[in-house]
Amino acid sequence: MALLDDVKLALRISSSAFDSEVTDLIDASRADLKLSGVLAVKADAEAPDALIKRAVVTYAKANFGFDNPDADRLRDAYNMLKAHLTLSQEYTAAGDAS
Repeated sequence: MALLDDVKLALRISSSAFDSEVTDLIDASRADLKLSGVLAVKADAEAPDALIKRAVVTYAKANFGFDNPDADRLRDAYNMLKAHLTLSQEYTAAGDAS
């Protein structure tokens, strides 16, 4: 399943009406992860691992729509996951021995 489909499923969207907005959220989350120090090869993977995928989904859930009562909680969850990723040598240049 493509990442767009996974994020749409998490957002409970079945139509393609919001594909552009969801794609923008996916791109923004990946850019934010890279800006924070996550390796581009990890953040931009076509089939991201479970932690990157969870970060992207959480970012999208926090930022999709205008009246989201869970936005603050989800934003905090995303920031915590992002912090863990940036502290891991597996996800940052600190762990890149090449």
